[in-house]
Amino acid sequence: MFHLTFALPALYVLARFVWPLPWAPGGKIALAIAVLVASQYHLWSRLSSGSVFSPEFPRALVLLFNWAFGAIALLAVMQIALDVTTLIVRLFRGGGAIPVGVRYTTAMAAMLLSAVGVYQATRVPPLNDIEIAIPGLPPQFDGYRLLQLTDLHISRLFPKEWTQAVVERSNALGVDLIVVTGDLIDGSFGARRADVEPLRGLRAKDGVWVIPGNHEYFFGYEEWMLQYASLGMQALVNDHTVLNRDGGSLVLAGVTDLSAPRSFHPAPDLSAALEGAPSETPILLLDHQPRNASQAAARGVALQLSGHTHGGMIPGLDRLVARANNGFVSGRYQVGGMTLYVNNGTALWPGFALRLGRPSELTRITLRRASPQDRSPAHAPTSSERTLAPATAG
Repeated sequence: MFHLTFALPALYVLARFVWPLPWAPGGKIALAIAVLVASQYHLWSRLSSGSVFSPEFPRALVLLFNWAFGAIALLAVMQIALDVTTLIVRLFRGGGAIPVGVRYTTAMAAMLLSAVGVYQATRVPPLNDIEIAIPGLPPQFDGYRLLQLTDLHISRLFPKEWTQAVVERSNALGVDLIVVTGDLIDGSFGARRADVEPLRGLRAKDGVWVIPGNHEYFFGYEEWMLQYASLGMQALVNDHTVLNRDGGSLVLAGVTDLSAPRSFHPAPDLSAALEGAPSETPILLLDHQPRNASQAAARGVALQLSGHTHGGMIPGLDRLVARANNGFVSGRYQVGGMTLYVNNGTALWPGFALRLGRPSELTRITLRRASPQDRSPAHAPTSSERTLAPATAG
């Protein structure tokens, strides 16, 4: 069913684009075969490694597959739009078939957009600098800077060289703390060991802290968590630590992923994560998926950092991603008294590496003390915020 679903855009392209082309039968058959081969990229990935999440081909071939698969998906959407437009015109004004020149232009546009999308998905991400006001933030932490990395999906598509570039750019930002909110890898320990090695170089005054995402549970959870520790990253698995600065303190907590119980690992447990945490101390929570943000808000969390959605990747598709994540897909949200930030991702799954209008990001967050109006329930969100009350968000 998985592979059939991903074949549907290709079948539409074959029926409504390839077949009507004024080409010789041999040319149309060759194009149809190429479309079918590209549409089954995830099947070839499964055959290469046993998992659709870890294509073990040369990087150039992974890039080519992503471009071709993306072009097919975009062409299918464009062809549907053409067909609907043509039908409406026929109903009201009459007319013939879609001109062949329009078909060629549409195909070129789909291929060009896909190339742009793959480039934007696979580049070393640009910096996204934001400030977040925290109620009750100790004055010692006013101006505290942390870097959120998430969804690195280190793989054949995002190999050692890409990881090294991310590490170098991250270290150059000079932040106080680095947090990595899950989905660091796509592949087994044996396949990815060299590709993750550059993460050993991440540096921040208060350390590098990590939580698991759903992909950690696909590829040998215990082995990967031990490897992260050996690279100098400290795990928060339904646990917390207290950050101290000149007498002020901040709780940094982390939970496991919602998918953990499927592989017989502990489910996310915010109560366990906060057990023993000092009272009246602002809480920063790391939770890979944003879906349960309302529960964190109800527990008094001040700021939740999540990823998982990849920002929705493409306008339109982001609405479907939002529906699967209780409305949270990209950027800043006000959930009751808590701020939720959903990171677009440092990278994304190599099975659909396409970004159009939803850029990847290195997210540097500067914490600020909330002003009195920020603490008020009547505080209106800025243009970069969206407000979802706990009752509607969860």
